[in-house]
Amino acid sequence: MGEESNAKQADSLQRGSLGWHDIVFFVVAAAAPLTVMAAVAPIALLIGGVGAPAGYLAAGAISAVFAVGFTRMAPHVHNNGAFYSYIRQGLGRAAGLASALVAVVSYNLLQFSVYGLFGAVAGSTVKDFLSIDGPWWCWALVGVVIVGLLGYRSVQVGAKVLAAILVAEVIILMVLAVAVIVQGGADGLTLAPYEPSNVFTGQMGAVLAVAFAAFVGFESTALYRDEAHDPARAIPRATYVAVGFLALFYSFIVWIAVMAFGMDGVVAAAAKDPAALFFTAMDTYVGGWATDLMRILIVSSGLAALLSLHNAVTRYGYALGSEAVLPKALARIHPEHRSPYVGSLVQSAMAVVAVLAFAIAGTDPVLEMAAWTASAGAIGVLALQALTSVSIAVFFRSGPHRSAFTSWVGVLSVVLLAAALWLVLDHLDIATLTKNVAINVVVVAVPVMVFVAGLAYAAWLRSSRPDVYGKLGTANLDEPLSA
Repeated sequence: MGEESNAKQADSLQRGSLGWHDIVFFVVAAAAPLTVMAAVAPIALLIGGVGAPAGYLAAGAISAVFAVGFTRMAPHVHNNGAFYSYIRQGLGRAAGLASALVAVVSYNLLQFSVYGLFGAVAGSTVKDFLSIDGPWWCWALVGVVIVGLLGYRSVQVGAKVLAAILVAEVIILMVLAVAVIVQGGADGLTLAPYEPSNVFTGQMGAVLAVAFAAFVGFESTALYRDEAHDPARAIPRATYVAVGFLALFYSFIVWIAVMAFGMDGVVAAAAKDPAALFFTAMDTYVGGWATDLMRILIVSSGLAALLSLHNAVTRYGYALGSEAVLPKALARIHPEHRSPYVGSLVQSAMAVVAVLAFAIAGTDPVLEMAAWTASAGAIGVLALQALTSVSIAVFFRSGPHRSAFTSWVGVLSVVLLAAALWLVLDHLDIATLTKNVAINVVVVAVPVMVFVAGLAYAAWLRSSRPDVYGKLGTANLDEPLSA
């Protein structure tokens, strides 16, 4: 028995090492709240006006509806495949595998987008503070090395790093918030941004399209099931806390931006220089030292998002490798750190290839690399959320786990997420920062083509490797891997 137990432990992730709060740090860090507020929120204000804060609340409310069905299915899923496992439960093996491949590609694309943004921001910050100049891709590769080293180590190390960075992000934004509130803003404090006349406008659809992208990835709480302490409670709690925090925090900070410049001045300020909106507010209400600190923390915010996305992809690789859908080496566990170290190394190598490819192509790291890959990744994840909701509705409709309430929650979630996806597609040029039809078609086509390829791969497995096909999405990761 002792040898069997040791074998299981050697082949498994670091079980029970993460509390629900650690999982929240992983998920919220991936959202990069400081980066989202400084780089994306001004765009929401520019296109939606002063009602933008309500857009983040609405996006959070829709995400919360999804979370209800998602967390109610958690006790019936016994591995950490997230979208893969959840969709397989209700819609079958082929849909589950196709969804897993879309998830892997989508999270990779989101990670590549952050590398582009990180390279540009880190390069600018280092140049201004240390007078060291270098191309964006050099700094992106530095990020690959740092993230690779942390991803290779124990998941607890990554959790501690993410916790420290996330707390720092929140504190610096709260410093601005307190200063604006204490000083009464530009024209006094008001809740007018939440009034119907400012919310229900023709531009709110575009605001929602931008806001939804800020919540992408919160469902990755399920990827840490095997490393969570008491996963039956930790995963639902982490999911609700992450969604609730992001919705309230995003809305509050965007409201602070409106107060800082005034109801009549914030849109003009955003139009003048969107990237400088929050820095200008910090300069005005707190001081230059805080602005400098915010710039540094945006760099660390990017690193935190990269590490979180890196860990998410490697855990998908672990789940798929453990079932021999992808090479089994991806599920190999480091004997000391208990991390999926081979998957981590492969992920780092892919990031290097992506960064160099975009650099050689001469693309702009922010306006092209980050915008295009983030858009494709976000579309993929939103589509998977909608498909997961379909699976939830089907799974709870009948059988031993029948629950009319949860099934109808799944149906409602499908409707809401389908509407969200339509809004993103209808305003795709805002996300991709281009009206080039060919580029936008490719952005939409990528997740679709991956899903179709996944269905074809599943069909091949069914006819050529029925033993592997029969176990899709059902692996008990508590058991040691076979040789």
